[in-house]
Amino acid sequence: MAAAQAWPRKDSVPRKAHLLLIDDDPNTLASLARAFRLAGHEATVCDNANRATELVKTERFDLILSDVVMPGKTGMELLEELKKNGVQTPIVLISGQANIEMAVKATRLGALDFLEKPLSTDKLLLTVENALKLSRLEDENRELRHRLGKHELVGSGPAMKRLLAQIERVAASETRVCILGETGTGKELVARAIHEKSPRHENAFITLNCAAVPAELIESELFGHEKGSFTGAAGRHTGKFEQAEGGTLFLDEIGDMPVSMQAKLLRVLEEGEVERVGGEKPIKVNVRVIVATHRNLEELVKKNEFRRDLFHRIYVFPLILPPLRERPEDFPDLVTHFARQVAAQNAWKEKLFAPEAIAALRQYSWPGNVRELRNVVERLVLLATGDAITIDDVKLVLPGGESSASAGTAAETGQGTLLQRTEAFEREVLLAEIRRHNFHMTNVARALGLERSHLYKKCQQLCIDLQSLRKPE
Repeated sequence: MAAAQAWPRKDSVPRKAHLLLIDDDPNTLASLARAFRLAGHEATVCDNANRATELVKTERFDLILSDVVMPGKTGMELLEELKKNGVQTPIVLISGQANIEMAVKATRLGALDFLEKPLSTDKLLLTVENALKLSRLEDENRELRHRLGKHELVGSGPAMKRLLAQIERVAASETRVCILGETGTGKELVARAIHEKSPRHENAFITLNCAAVPAELIESELFGHEKGSFTGAAGRHTGKFEQAEGGTLFLDEIGDMPVSMQAKLLRVLEEGEVERVGGEKPIKVNVRVIVATHRNLEELVKKNEFRRDLFHRIYVFPLILPPLRERPEDFPDLVTHFARQVAAQNAWKEKLFAPEAIAALRQYSWPGNVRELRNVVERLVLLATGDAITIDDVKLVLPGGESSASAGTAAETGQGTLLQRTEAFEREVLLAEIRRHNFHMTNVARALGLERSHLYKKCQQLCIDLQSLRKPE
């Protein structure tokens, strides 16, 4: 697998740039290259536009400077070609025959700047500095979009709309929230969304997975410890509650917290203060606590595996996250989102999913929910050889080949959940009626006893691409 692209440092502009210089005059090339190298930059020289196009395909440049008037392809034509091919490198055009009309055209085509010969070394170096600053800002924007996308709740179906409405309602309050859902349904994403929509959003969002911390260390992780309070405590440690001061503490898998710690957590929730391990006085904390679990807390209470008084403290506003198999209408949005995210993170080419491929993904039971879907999408983007991901690609990647190779397989073979079999049968019926009525959707709707709007919605839900179906084989 290709390594993830490292994001640039934000605290300084790189002092060294790799420049591509294009000019048919060898003396101009030599003097420009010398000036840039003396300033600490690296310069690659080229005397024609066609050679420059090949270099851009194989090397990464921070800035391209090109003469406009050259034999064969001009600098203006080179600029237009590179921009059409999606080259993001800043391009500066240079000309000894400059005029306003030429400068305006170059700007419209996407040039960063237009310089007139004879060139000033100071002006050139300033242009490079500005180009690097611009590139840095664009990289930071991409990083920000990447981070936001990573924590984005995706989906437009009824279940997701209902969940988003509940998040909006509870976020503005200090009400304690208990997020319930199977593993991989996005419980931390929901907790983060509540935090970011709350008055506490400018302060920290701190997480602790109660199932991942050994029982003997969880008190120190939550409340902190003083130096020498136990063997190995070489210094003072600030606990999660103090780290989250003024913000939100998310306790994931609260159902796996040791019973002995549950009593101590209850005291913190009641008193609003913590005491470090080995500490001598309590410390006041102002923290909103959100908890989550994939376990049935009410059953744990009945078994005396979870304190009843703590249960009533945390189970004020339960948010139940639906499993992925109950969100079939969200598959197109989720698959597209993850495909874009994976491509951006790894600097891979973005790939589209054929409607049949998405339909096949929906036939799988997804025991790992959204997290598993994200992993499968990443595998598909990496392994698929074509520009589009097909149903055959999906069949090769899904665990146990549980995806249906064609509509109706789940219903015909007697395999899959009731939802999967029902949807497979619905898809088969719809496709048959659409073809029988030669894509006359009013007649299809009438034959099936549906409103036209509901028919189109059902086609979208079942990933039936009418435009693709109309194309000749």
